[in-house]
Amino acid sequence: MDEFLRILPKAVWQINTRYFLTATVAFLVFYVFFRAAMSRRKIQTAFPKTSDYRREVFYSILSMSIFAVVATVMFTVLKPYTLLYKDIATNGGWLYYGISMLLMLLVHDTYFYWTHRAMHHPKLYRYIHLVHHRSTNPSPWAAYSFHPLESLLEIMILVIIMCCIPAHYTAVIFFFLFQILYNVYGHLGYELMPKNAHKHPVLKWINTSVSHNQHHQYTEGNFGLYLNIWDKLMGTYRADYEQDFDRITNEK
Repeated sequence: MDEFLRILPKAVWQINTRYFLTATVAFLVFYVFFRAAMSRRKIQTAFPKTSDYRREVFYSILSMSIFAVVATVMFTVLKPYTLLYKDIATNGGWLYYGISMLLMLLVHDTYFYWTHRAMHHPKLYRYIHLVHHRSTNPSPWAAYSFHPLESLLEIMILVIIMCCIPAHYTAVIFFFLFQILYNVYGHLGYELMPKNAHKHPVLKWINTSVSHNQHHQYTEGNFGLYLNIWDKLMGTYRADYEQDFDRITNEK
């Protein structure tokens, strides 16, 4: 418990800082400095209101702090019960190091899809997920704008990963840094993927900013996080996605 109390303030600071540095850079690049130059890649023509940014920042700080508490518990109090290891060489080497991160992505993508769909159930939506969907035109600040209950649900993936996937502690850290970057991209409000990416044999399976933006705008379909595999398998892949992607990525 002493280690938990000692590390917690640092964890809260670091996790909030990582997210807000990422979101701030994205916001300054796309919403301030290159707003006009990137206008053709803006998914929704309008911009969020200042009140939207304030709400998103408030809930993001709350979410990051909740994430920090759970992460600190896992890396201190509950660490002996996890599958974390220290020696890369004797635990599959660098090949397994990479495989473990791929496993994290696939497990997280599956977890996210099904919990996300569950939160859209009428009996859960208004109590858990509505806060996030108040951002109908999301900005980088919306990536972690969650109700506290949703924040707890989201960070449970860390518990699953640490208890079910043997992994080096740095692989877990790098994976969650990647998650921040991808979530900011998904809520960016601009599309960065190249034209015809949705027709590429590999890129067509990746969820784009257009894909997640549609989910925020219409609140239906495109429930996936990193990949659209579950959406395609379960019939929740929006029929108008490719048309919208073409509209945004074609030269204007």
